[in-house]
Amino acid sequence: MGEFELIRRFFAAAPCAQATEGVALGIGDDCALLQLPAGEQLAVSTDTLVAGVHFPASPDPFLLGQRALAVAASDLAAMGATPLGFTLAITLPQADEAWLQGFARGLSQMAQNCGLALVGGDTTRGPLSLTLTVFGRVPAGQALVRSGARAGDLLCVGGELGDAAGALPLVLGQRQAQGEQADYLLRRYWAPQPQLALGRLLRGKATAALDISDGLLADCGHIAVASGLALHIELEQLPLSSALQAIAGTAARDCALAGGDDYVLAFTLPPEHLAALQAAWPATVVIGRAMAGTGVELLDASGAVIQPPRAGYQHFGSSGD
Repeated sequence: MGEFELIRRFFAAAPCAQATEGVALGIGDDCALLQLPAGEQLAVSTDTLVAGVHFPASPDPFLLGQRALAVAASDLAAMGATPLGFTLAITLPQADEAWLQGFARGLSQMAQNCGLALVGGDTTRGPLSLTLTVFGRVPAGQALVRSGARAGDLLCVGGELGDAAGALPLVLGQRQAQGEQADYLLRRYWAPQPQLALGRLLRGKATAALDISDGLLADCGHIAVASGLALHIELEQLPLSSALQAIAGTAARDCALAGGDDYVLAFTLPPEHLAALQAAWPATVVIGRAMAGTGVELLDASGAVIQPPRAGYQHFGSSGD
C-alpha cells in the first residue's frame, strides 16, 4: 500500500476529516485553509508522541488514536480556545491495515468528541511516532496564559488528579489489577477528556492557566516563574479519586503531585469568581493560593512546608521519572 492510498483509505475518508465549520479547505491540497471570525486569534500547539517514551511500544491502536489527539487538544483547553482542526504526521514501521483501521477509529472518535477536524498531515516509514498540531480560535485578548497570576489569587484545578499515573503500572504490565477501579484508571490514561468547556468558562476570569501534563508541582512551577510569584499547594486539598486511592494506596498523593498525564486544567482565580465557576463547573477544587515570593511550596495540614518526593517529568533533566 502506497502513502497516498494509505491516506485516502484511513484518514481522508474518516468522519473527522469531513467538512466542518471553520475549515474552508481540508485534506487534498498543499495546505488547509481555516476560516476565523472577525476579532478572533488562531491558537496553535504541536505535540510529538514517541513509542516507548510517551506510550508503550506495542499499544492498542484504537486507544492510542484517542489518547494522542486528547493530549494535543488539551493545550487548546488550557488557552481557552474553541477547537477548529488538526494535522497528523505519523511515522509507521509498516502499513498494517488492521492497526491503521483501529488507530483511525480511535482518532476520529476523539476528534468528534473535541470538535476537531482532520485537515492534513504526512506519513513516512520508521519507528512509530506521532506529531499532532491542533488549531483553535479565541477572541482577541482573551486567551488564557501562564503569566497573569496575582498574589491573593486562588490556585484551582478542574478535577481529580493522579489517575493516569496510578494507571501507568497497569499499562506497562508492572502490576496486575482487575475490576471497576482498575478499568476507571485505565480509561483516564487512554482516553483523557480535554477540559475544553472549562477553558472557555475561564476566559475573563482566570488570571493564569495551563494543563497538567508533567505533574502538578512541575506545571505549577511554570505559572510561578511566568507570573513572578509563589504558589502554595495544600496537600490535604488535593482531589483524589476513590479508584486511585484503592489502587495506589499511600502513593496516591505522589501520583497527584508528580505523576503527570492528568490533562486537567490548573489555574489561578480571583476569589470573587469562585462561586460562579463552581456552579458552572462543580469539579473545580481550590488547592492553594498565589503569594508573593518565588517557586512552588507544598504545605501540610498545619501549614508547614514539606518536601515532595519528586517534582515531575522532564525530557532531558535528571529529575524526570
